[in-house]
Amino acid sequence: MVNLPERVEVLGAPVDPWTMEQTVSATDALIKQGCFAHLIGVNADKLLQMRDDPEMDSCVRRCEIVNADGASMVMASKKLGIDLPGRVAGIDLMWELCGLAEREGHKVYLLGAKADVVAKTAEVLVERYPGMTIAGYRDGYFSDVDFDDVVAEVEQKKPDIVFVGITSPKKERLIERFRELGAKGAFVGVGGSFDVVSGNIPRAPMWMRRVNLEWLFRMMQEPKRLAKRYLVGNIRFYLLLRKELKRSKANV
Repeated sequence: MVNLPERVEVLGAPVDPWTMEQTVSATDALIKQGCFAHLIGVNADKLLQMRDDPEMDSCVRRCEIVNADGASMVMASKKLGIDLPGRVAGIDLMWELCGLAEREGHKVYLLGAKADVVAKTAEVLVERYPGMTIAGYRDGYFSDVDFDDVVAEVEQKKPDIVFVGITSPKKERLIERFRELGAKGAFVGVGGSFDVVSGNIPRAPMWMRRVNLEWLFRMMQEPKRLAKRYLVGNIRFYLLLRKELKRSKANV
């Protein structure tokens, strides 16, 4: 982890202004050093969670790697004159880290989603990365009181990379529990990526990703769950950005 740009703040959220390649390289270095690393992606929704929940704010600031996982963060950074090389989407990072695991011999564990979904995700990854070792997997249907048992179950497999496909804020609390109990390796929050990798839910077509409309595609797939998050959240995010732009101009 040398010669990497220093962490910046976008609307009060910390972000490592790294490319995908830099993120993968830094993760590899942390694994080989025997460190614990919590990798998190910040988008508009995560930024708003940080503002509403001091525990989430503290958690994100503790993370060893914080990527801009959202076109909104990249757009805001450009308007504010903050240099971000681009978006590092969680699912794309998952693919890249699996490639790293195959090349470097890192063992992978999959934690989250329904039992059949995570099992199918393991099948897909083994087919795509035949040289990668999947140390194990389990579903994400357990309560907070079971965290220590889950940590013990995962740690028994001694993985180097753990992909955690659970919703927030449970995902972040669980990963931080791994930290508290002395785990080593890279713990990567990937949200609903297992559903996409397994084929349970389609990903937005490339043209929508290119024009920053992946959020709209996701909302169309699960409108009851995501409509409020995206519609209300995007308005809140825009208002925060407008306020910050006005403040910046007033200080010039």
